[in-house]
Amino acid sequence: MLPSFKGNNNFSLILNHVNQTFNQVICSGAAVYVIHNDSIVLEEYIGKHSNKPNARKVQKDTQFHVASVRKSYIGFAVAYAVYYGYIQSMDDQVLKYLPELEEAIWKDTTIRHLLTHTHGLNHRAETVFREYPVGQNWTYRQVGIDALTKIVKTTTGKSVSDINHELVFTPLGFSESNWYAHKHQKLVEVILSGEGDGNWKTPESIEGDKMNMYVSARELAFWGYLHLKQGIIDGKQIVPKEIIQLATSVHSPRNIDKDLPQNGFLWFVKELPAKKSEIGERVPKGSYQILGYTGVTLLVIPQENLVAVRMFNSFGSPEGYDYLSDVRSFGDTIMSCL
Repeated sequence: MLPSFKGNNNFSLILNHVNQTFNQVICSGAAVYVIHNDSIVLEEYIGKHSNKPNARKVQKDTQFHVASVRKSYIGFAVAYAVYYGYIQSMDDQVLKYLPELEEAIWKDTTIRHLLTHTHGLNHRAETVFREYPVGQNWTYRQVGIDALTKIVKTTTGKSVSDINHELVFTPLGFSESNWYAHKHQKLVEVILSGEGDGNWKTPESIEGDKMNMYVSARELAFWGYLHLKQGIIDGKQIVPKEIIQLATSVHSPRNIDKDLPQNGFLWFVKELPAKKSEIGERVPKGSYQILGYTGVTLLVIPQENLVAVRMFNSFGSPEGYDYLSDVRSFGDTIMSCL
């Protein structure tokens, strides 16, 4: 059974933090959802789906564009492929699975490098190029994500979306987590900085390989809760625990600078103290987090048996707003409530 609501005023500081961010970024709607000790202790919805007259209010079934938070679902699909042997090792070279790629560019790049943002590749238009030697630094680039989704489809015969629906969405009855080719009334509009929503294009692919995933606050929290509980819901092993453990353990190359972010299967994981970590200083070791450019954050803190979600329909950071400082502060505020 998924958690039920038991409000707790101890978490009011988190709502205050989300309201402060809501007033700093360019958005029309927000939500916050916190599960602690197997109960929903905070659930609040703020604003509307857009700035248009008579726009729908943000509510329980409102789905936010999660941007890069989708990478936790991609990481899950890769963990599935590794666990079931479709991918033999995360240290296999990418070229083993995608031999059509240019060997001179992709040589020595492994699946581990893609999962931990240490592959050193970037692209301009349709051309992939190398920014730095493989495994020597950390950069957040789309080219690695594109390769991972192709590897999943090539090895398993299933899309990222197929795997998530089969293992999680269908068994748990999720109806507010999906990739969409077309908008509908439950999807918020993404508020661009003074440009209106008309420039925001929705890709047509619904295979989980594009940035068109929308999720409600409650289902994003339940997604985190499934990870917190190592795949067990209501006493039933919904997902093999090894898939969850693969996804949320640190897999960054050992020789990487220790002050760079540490990653599992695309999740940010709190392991060693790291100056460039995107997780709050007070958040304990073993916690993991995923972020989106729309302001969406999912933080799982196993040591405190806690999952926290905040959602906005903003896009990017307006002048004067420090996104990374704010998201670290979100985690630290949670810790101050415990």
